[in-house]
Amino acid sequence: MRITGISTHVVGTPWRNLTYVVVHTDEGLTGVGETRMLGHTDALLGYLREAEANHIAGSDPFAVEDLVNRMKYGDYGRAGEIVMSGIAVVEMACWDIKGKALGVPVWQLLGGKVTDRIKAYANGWYTTERTPEAYHKAAQAVVERGYRALKIDPFGTGHYELDHAGTLYAVSLIEAVRDAIGPETELMLEMHGRFSPATAVRLARELAPFRPAWLEEPVPPENLKALEKVAAKVDMPIATGERVHDRIEFRELFESQAADIIQPDLGHIGGILEARKLAATAETHYVQIAPHNVGGPVLTAASLQLGACTPNFKILEHFNDFADAEIKRVVRGAPQVVDGYFEVSHAPGLGVELDVEAAAEFPQQQARFDLWAEGWEQRKPK
Repeated sequence: MRITGISTHVVGTPWRNLTYVVVHTDEGLTGVGETRMLGHTDALLGYLREAEANHIAGSDPFAVEDLVNRMKYGDYGRAGEIVMSGIAVVEMACWDIKGKALGVPVWQLLGGKVTDRIKAYANGWYTTERTPEAYHKAAQAVVERGYRALKIDPFGTGHYELDHAGTLYAVSLIEAVRDAIGPETELMLEMHGRFSPATAVRLARELAPFRPAWLEEPVPPENLKALEKVAAKVDMPIATGERVHDRIEFRELFESQAADIIQPDLGHIGGILEARKLAATAETHYVQIAPHNVGGPVLTAASLQLGACTPNFKILEHFNDFADAEIKRVVRGAPQVVDGYFEVSHAPGLGVELDVEAAAEFPQQQARFDLWAEGWEQRKPK
């Protein structure tokens, strides 16, 4: 079996573009992969056109390791977000083809499952009026839908510092959410890498009574020393890693022991096998994995294939229920959350199919993501 080419399909929304790649073969089997770009979709499509000619067409879709290495190193450049995202969508699609050809789910090819279901946490639910009352109501609705974990960024436009009034308001939002969800539901605290170490530590201590399950990206992710400083001074798990695009770059993070949970994005870190290798390395450092996942259903399905076979997999982020509801029909067999968990799929490959005709109904947009700016209410997904 050989790859004859790829087709790309961009599904646009007001705040993000979802890029799907279908890999075609000379035996008629196809596979699908997905990534989500914020502001770089055209650059990704350009790279994929060149990669198709230079590396993808004519390749054996079963030889995933060889194809990834050629795409990553064959052009004598350092692979950044664009290249690693391009690799990821093609790599996922190759695993999809391989599973379909052999009649087994991808997790079976990666060592077999270690669990029958994977816990989900809700993100995107809090794009509502930024008041304690509105957050309380929205958080209640999340729990009523069966979720037993959710994440929030309560800090508004805070950057590096957050003044006293801003801090009190963030505390009031978290207090309202904790009251709505009760003591047993996991509550993840997101900082989006915006604060100085001193501010992050102060805020973590202010919010400690609400028992966050983790503190996410408390400082800009490129400064590991700053992260170490925070980790040494707060008494809660630290999570980071969504903006690291090569598993090799996690080495210093593991050595520093500054993170308890890593959050690679399968759509940016080179795909399923790259993430599987990273998870295995994390396991040797007693670190759990909770992938960043604000893409669509195919990226969710790929992340679940990883979760099914990974002993140190903690939980999977889920955005699809709270954003872009109108595009759910673009993917058939999209994973669903039931009672707070995803069931592990036994369908061949990734277990999902892209509806190309439905995808064409949502053309690429000039997407803009700015959760904290004035006017978010007017631009948020309906």
